Amino acid sequence: MKFHKPGLLIAAVLGVVLTTLFLLAYYPVGFAREEKRAPKSAPPAVRKNDTVSTAPDDTSLAREIDRIIGESSVPARWGVFVISQKDGRVLYSRDADKSFTPASNMKVYTTAVALDSLGGDYRWRTSVYARKPPDSNGVIEGELILYGRGAPDLTSRPKGDAPSLANLADQLYQAGVREVRGSVVGDASYLRGELFGLGWQWNDLQWYFGAEPSALSIDENSVEVTMSPASKKGEHANVIVSPNQNFVRVTNNATTGEPDAITTIGIIRDLSDNNVRVWGGFPVGGRAFSAFISVHDPAMWAATLFKQALIARGIKVNGEVRSRDFRAPESDKFDPQKAVELAYANSEALAEIVRRTNKESNNLFAELILRTVGKERGSSAPNPDPRRNAARGDDEAGTAVVRAWLESKGIATRAVVIRDGSGLSRLDLVTPESTARLLLAMTSSRAAAEFHDSLPNAGHDGTLGSRLKNMTGRIFAKTGTLTYTHSLSGYATTQRDDVLVFSILCNDAVADRGAVAIIDQIATAIADFGRPQASK
Repeated sequence: MKFHKPGLLIAAVLGVVLTTLFLLAYYPVGFAREEKRAPKSAPPAVRKNDTVSTAPDDTSLAREIDRIIGESSVPARWGVFVISQKDGRVLYSRDADKSFTPASNMKVYTTAVALDSLGGDYRWRTSVYARKPPDSNGVIEGELILYGRGAPDLTSRPKGDAPSLANLADQLYQAGVREVRGSVVGDASYLRGELFGLGWQWNDLQWYFGAEPSALSIDENSVEVTMSPASKKGEHANVIVSPNQNFVRVTNNATTGEPDAITTIGIIRDLSDNNVRVWGGFPVGGRAFSAFISVHDPAMWAATLFKQALIARGIKVNGEVRSRDFRAPESDKFDPQKAVELAYANSEALAEIVRRTNKESNNLFAELILRTVGKERGSSAPNPDPRRNAARGDDEAGTAVVRAWLESKGIATRAVVIRDGSGLSRLDLVTPESTARLLLAMTSSRAAAEFHDSLPNAGHDGTLGSRLKNMTGRIFAKTGTLTYTHSLSGYATTQRDDVLVFSILCNDAVADRGAVAIIDQIATAIADFGRPQASK
């Protein structure tokens, strides 16, 4: 699973440990949105005594899917479920009630429930507080608190409609603030929960796709590290961190070698700090690499960048920066109700955040959406133990809300295990049937059009931009990728202009490329359902 940052091409992400190199492909963002479709009524998500259709046309599709899987040379475990949006008949089912690791198909669970329960117009508010208003000279005595509520799209610099630290600094200046005599505090205490998703692997955590989900997130909680050879043999390689506020500290042991030398560059960030080590070598004239590295303690990073934004706008800051989260001692806890809000910025609408989440497969966004669902709707799915309910985090509450939503739609959850919002966890389990029936249920949601349009359009945008090119406008589906795991679930418009809802889950596939090719063949067969056969 991948999410992709705008701008510079990520040519490669480099080794986690001494002998490992990871190459990651970059896909540009800014994807076009399809026309919104009016929500359509859908049959109940579950019908009693569901059986696979035996109609001749339907069985021909079943035979074709069986042929594709049966003739493949990829050893793997397959689960497939196909259901008609129009009448709810099941056209195909293969181990559809069995548990599979979904990878990023987990995001359809998170985003669907968020849109349906919060509404596409929901926005996050990021605020700047002080204990009391500035005096007549524009001086704030005491701390200036940058208070996050989980906005996924907060940036350090202005970028489109997203909220930015630069804008907040400008608001303060326009309000007459000229000096801060105290610390700049990055406060992430609004959300409670684990720093990472349960079941995330340790060697994912240093990369952008394993970034910490924080109530005060900034610039997707990652920095770009660009490495290139020096102009002369024997010199240290060039290593540049962007943006660079000396928050991420680099130890550069990489060198430049002979023109015919092999590139052997490694990079690692210590998991509990922001110390980055780079080693290995480039050939003279070799190609540069960029990697996006996650930042430890995003709230501190945000406070650091905010202090810089204040100074750049002409506001003097006398204090240092620090961060605070929900684990702060009682003496250091902050109550916004007892403070003065001096500036604020609203995020983009949830519908737009979901679009970016699903098109780009953005893990951080999905995790923040899950925690927001838990914060806003957790009371609708309480833990029956009052003590556990009081102690649970917003991440756990979010997973409970998702499960309760599924059950409210009549979708079986016995084989479903939800441990995070993005699918990065190896502990997540879903079934092809539960996934397809969730997609079916969303066709009758008030957010049906927004959800549908958030999914990658085959051959056109997002993570399907380079796949299924002959199915543009006919297949909208969410991809998923982990080691040995691939998935594709979504909607296919057939030759008869019917919509078939499908979920294809593949686990234990050691031949990754072959598995993806088979998934695309199955998706094509589903979309081609009802196509007249050529006469012989």
